[in-house]
Amino acid sequence: MLFAVTAVKLIAEIALMALIGRFVLGLMAGAKRHDNLIYQLLGFVTQPFEKLVRAISPRLVLDRHIPLAAGAFLLMVWFISLLFKAQICLEIGMDQCR
Repeated sequence: MLFAVTAVKLIAEIALMALIGRFVLGLMAGAKRHDNLIYQLLGFVTQPFEKLVRAISPRLVLDRHIPLAAGAFLLMVWFISLLFKAQICLEIGMDQCR
């Protein structure tokens, strides 16, 4: 169980870092960000989570707000997995958690 929770936490961390990187790169690249190879690569990493959020969000949410909603969703998943990991580590002992 610890492995599964740690894996979910890791996936959320990677996706959050990709979203943050994509945002910062989009600010630096400006209007030509869609031509940037790294921006496209980060978009490839975040695309499954953005599609998931688009599927579960109401149609009132604009498409340009989906990355922000995906970030909030991933942050919530990361925090919940952090709580589960802490609970598991307290139950089995910190020595076995490392």
